[in-house]
Amino acid sequence: MKKQQQIQSIYLMRLLAMALVVLVHVTGAYATVLPFAGDAYEKYHFLNRIIRIEAGLFIAITGLVFFYQYKHKKLTKTLWKNYYKKRVSFILIPYIIWALVYEVHKVILGFGDLHPTAIAKRILFGESYYQLHFIFLIVQIYVVLPLLIWLDHKIAIFRKYMFVFGGLLQLGYIALQTFVPLSTFPLFLQLMGTLLLGGWIGIHYDREKAKSRRWTTWGWLLISGIAGSFIAVYYYFSGTLGAFEWNNILYESVNYVFLITGCYSIFRIAESLADKLSTSTLTRLQQIASYSFGYYLLHPLILDYVTITIPAYSNYLFHIQMMLRYLAVMGVCFLIIYLCHRFVPFASLFFGKLPGNSSLPKQSKAS
Repeated sequence: MKKQQQIQSIYLMRLLAMALVVLVHVTGAYATVLPFAGDAYEKYHFLNRIIRIEAGLFIAITGLVFFYQYKHKKLTKTLWKNYYKKRVSFILIPYIIWALVYEVHKVILGFGDLHPTAIAKRILFGESYYQLHFIFLIVQIYVVLPLLIWLDHKIAIFRKYMFVFGGLLQLGYIALQTFVPLSTFPLFLQLMGTLLLGGWIGIHYDREKAKSRRWTTWGWLLISGIAGSFIAVYYYFSGTLGAFEWNNILYESVNYVFLITGCYSIFRIAESLADKLSTSTLTRLQQIASYSFGYYLLHPLILDYVTITIPAYSNYLFHIQMMLRYLAVMGVCFLIIYLCHRFVPFASLFFGKLPGNSSLPKQSKAS
């Protein structure tokens, strides 16, 4: 069998998702610092809501990578044994380590407890800190992903219309949760739209890559921008001001359009950009992108201390302070992960899978 080519665009998408997730949490300071419903408050609210494609993008990348990698592989017990072993090593162990770090961090800040039963429950449901709920969902996805890949191998209609099935599952779950709650904690079903969109792209990668320079890419991006603007404004007037009654079905339906059209257009743009970049540039970006999981785990801890160091005031300096906080968090996170990657044994236990070569100035050897 011919060896599958490496998808370079995923590293550009990871970089974007990594940068956006930090930006969301840094700019979230507007809600407590700026005057409520003021002009600056409205603008930061809009920015903070419309950039929230990062979680959907991470999930779409997951679907793209795994469905692409496994589409021609024979599904054996050995294959799935290795699959779960890697998920435990690169996802579950780092998650547990950082959940414990954040439990201690909360006690240091004065709003946590160290009761073993409570800690175990919070770790189980991704509640040790505000960003860890997403890892809780990711773990669920990795548990069911082999079943979805098996359906791709066995059922042609599922393979052909995978993104449609994903949309139906996601919106159906949201409707049930709205009217007849299925569970008291979030389930992976709320991410099925972007997951199976990514899987569909991975299965039909060569065909979809060929479309990357079509003008329709910008059409999809425009639709995403319109949908994202709608949900940002809707959230402000209904969720923030309470100007009218909240309609969860309307919000989640438009948000679904925002996510899938945004993720699809970003994939196309990333493919087009990857074709234009040099091999050496892509190699450096690939290594930085490999830190994305580490960024996700680490950045709230760094942000808490950067917030103390760089205070925010409700005046014209707020914009500069947000920029400085963002640059500081991005830079400190990179420095910590890079130094650990280069000098600390078993750094992958803390930051997930890392490339073998940690020397950024040099080009990595092809694997």
